Amino acid sequence: MNEIELLNWARGPGLAYATVIMVFGLTLRVFEILSLGRPKELAEVRSSGAEDGWKLIFKRSLPETRNWKYITAAYIFHVGLLIVIFFFIPHTQLFRDVFGIFWDGWPNYIIDFFTVLSIAAMLYTMAQRFFDPARRILSTLSDYLAWLVTFLPLVTGYMAFHRLGMDYTTMLAVHILSVELLMIALPMSKLTHTITFAMSRWYTGSNNGRRGVHS
Repeated sequence: MNEIELLNWARGPGLAYATVIMVFGLTLRVFEILSLGRPKELAEVRSSGAEDGWKLIFKRSLPETRNWKYITAAYIFHVGLLIVIFFFIPHTQLFRDVFGIFWDGWPNYIIDFFTVLSIAAMLYTMAQRFFDPARRILSTLSDYLAWLVTFLPLVTGYMAFHRLGMDYTTMLAVHILSVELLMIALPMSKLTHTITFAMSRWYTGSNNGRRGVHS
């Protein structure tokens, strides 16, 4: 398989397989969570808990003061990654072609800035796992793999855009394949929190609210 064939496979069957696995896997994860239901209420129900659930989602999304350097790096990475995904012009064109929706992308120099910023933030969080004794003990192989499959699309995308490393066609194929690897890993790793974090926070806040406890 030459570089053109590899790119065509990544853009065609590879993307289709990854999408099916991701959608099926995430749907199954959500179904599993919802099927658990609520435990039997042993105390008087004080409220529906819905408002407390939304409050906890908002509260847990605010930056914390403890270990502010690590928290800041984590926020920078998440915000930067979302900007790159949704506002890089080739990505917006992909959303238009696949979903039929379109919005204006941002200039390349802004996307470049956030890409480099996100890469730096991710490297900092990984360094913290190595040099912070507590984080090093708590980190598992799945944590490192989740970090790696998230890191690769940023680096390979930057390299492809700037014509670094391999020839452009091969580098673009590698970038697309790294994105597909991330898509496959989403429902099979801790990266599932991408969609379940809001559900878990709402559930915790709602349960507390129903018992009269404000989170």
